[in-house]
Amino acid sequence: MSEQNTKVIEPRTDAPVDHSAPRTNPVQNFLRGSAGRNLGLVIALALLLVVGAVTSGDRFLNLENMLTILRYASIIGVVSIGVTFVITAGGIDLSVGSVLGLTTVVASLTSVQLAATQSSWLLMVVVALGVGALAGLINGLVVAYGNVVSFIATLAMLVGARGLAELISGRSTQIVNNRDFLQFMRADMLGIPILIWIFVVVAAAGWFLLNRTTFGRRTIAIGGNLEASRLAGIKVKRHLVSLYVLAGVTAGIGGVMFLGRTTAGTSTHGLLLELDVIAAVVVGGTLLIGGRGTIMGTVLGVLIFSTLTNVFTQNNLDTSVQALARGLILVIAVLLQQRFAARGTRAGKR
Repeated sequence: MSEQNTKVIEPRTDAPVDHSAPRTNPVQNFLRGSAGRNLGLVIALALLLVVGAVTSGDRFLNLENMLTILRYASIIGVVSIGVTFVITAGGIDLSVGSVLGLTTVVASLTSVQLAATQSSWLLMVVVALGVGALAGLINGLVVAYGNVVSFIATLAMLVGARGLAELISGRSTQIVNNRDFLQFMRADMLGIPILIWIFVVVAAAGWFLLNRTTFGRRTIAIGGNLEASRLAGIKVKRHLVSLYVLAGVTAGIGGVMFLGRTTAGTSTHGLLLELDVIAAVVVGGTLLIGGRGTIMGTVLGVLIFSTLTNVFTQNNLDTSVQALARGLILVIAVLLQQRFAARGTRAGKR
């Protein structure tokens, strides 16, 4: 390359300033960014804590109640991490609640067999994760290679997995009586229950996977523009299958956590869980149309919903009112998403 071609052109310092160009406001840029959105969620969570303290007093503010909120959030949170990836890629997974119920049934039945053979309870956990992964694999293959809309494919899995769980269990409750398993799942580490630690580990792994790896960048790219991602060389179908498998595995982990908390495996576990999961992901800031996902936002969304549920319970609010409140919050979150998405589109055209 010649020297002339490599010459750096210095900008003219005497060039006239274009006063018509829009000025950037650092505060507005911060508020429109991911940090600003998370700040809004933190403020909303803080306000909920204040409402709980004012309405319930010591019953709400004591340490045991805070741990109860976190235990409740941990199971929904783990499942939400997997679903965040699917929604970021522009899909949806309605089956995670039923898959969780199926994993509790299979794992509890396996536990009964393990009691007879004296095998390690870790095999029971592996079986539960395998069932979740298999359900996710079927979802992914139907969506990616069967070209079926994810809403329909996972809706079919929602019905099918629940029916299979009823067939296997005979609609009866299976009790897990493995003492080593129950002791581990109910133990504390540094004063914090193991269930919460599992949520922390899964959330940290999910954040790293989405924000620091090629896998995460491809997930965001597919959600932003599927055709452009395909032209860029991304194996879109294979990647989509892996995302649904990931969601299935996190549902399996949630099933194991459910067993550790309740000791019982039934086909009704996880009923309507998918609605809480999707609501938490959307409220957290992940776009339903894909292209933007945030694990930190999902964690905050889960904490907001679990705190809200606890406040309702502490004040003996009717379950119908609770459902109505959740629905309103979800609608407001979607409306805000549409507004931000439209603003982003207008900014991109400038």
